[in-house]
Amino acid sequence: MDWEVRVFGQQVISGLATGSLYALTAVAVVVVFRNTRTINLAQGDFAMIGAFLAVILIKDFGANYYLALAGAVVGCIGLGVLAERLVMRQIADSDWLTLFTATLGMYYILHGVAGHLWGRDTKAFPITFDPTPIEIIGGIISQGHLVNMAWAAGIGLVLFVFFKFTKQGIAMRAVTDDPETAKLMGIPVRFIVLLTWGMAGFLAAFAGVLIAPIIYVAPEMMDEVLVKGYVAAVFGGLYSIPGAILGALMIGVVENLAGGYLGSHFKTATAFAMIVLLLAFRPQGLFGIQKRREV
Repeated sequence: MDWEVRVFGQQVISGLATGSLYALTAVAVVVVFRNTRTINLAQGDFAMIGAFLAVILIKDFGANYYLALAGAVVGCIGLGVLAERLVMRQIADSDWLTLFTATLGMYYILHGVAGHLWGRDTKAFPITFDPTPIEIIGGIISQGHLVNMAWAAGIGLVLFVFFKFTKQGIAMRAVTDDPETAKLMGIPVRFIVLLTWGMAGFLAAFAGVLIAPIIYVAPEMMDEVLVKGYVAAVFGGLYSIPGAILGALMIGVVENLAGGYLGSHFKTATAFAMIVLLLAFRPQGLFGIQKRREV
């Protein structure tokens, strides 16, 4: 019995660690969607570019982990800003399908650029964490996963403070609620949208650099993470940051439990089964608000 509890605890802890990485992508998807009504399919590639930038800074310039992370953050924020200024702003008034297609185009462009510059072979991240595991509440966790969970929790706290107490964060919430009214109130909506894409780049940098030591660095490294992040965002209702975080953690835990008890081939299927069941009974997501149309 004690062994079964330890195995269960191990799966839960590993799932929370995995879910914390999904959460960074899920929150970025929500932040962009709330203020632009756009599903950003290039979010994973922003993170992939951040991981490659970190590798370059470490290998070619001798940067340590934290300097490489800072460089990736700056680069990805710049990438997000460029995406908004050069692409999304030009089609801001278009329908959702045009916006969706534009982000799909950015996805393939960034994939192609990364493959051309750095090749398509998988590469190991040049800095790894101490492999000695740490025991927590009946399970063990690698130091890399523990560091990632701490980073994710810290970023979540920073986002809470930003949206709750800063002028820009409150303005972003106002634009989310009613863009037209926000514009009439003097809120610079275009700047808020630019800030939104910059924030997507900020979150992408952390997602890419944190996950790279655990998996690998390659143009397609974030594809599965993006899918799981999107599922988590839908799970939370696409407008709720807490909902996206909760959805990401739940997906991480459930897929790890499924992989541990049912087999690894059930991991991804379980995540999609969760979202199908949720949408069947609650189409607006866990934290979404059901809209009614009066006739």
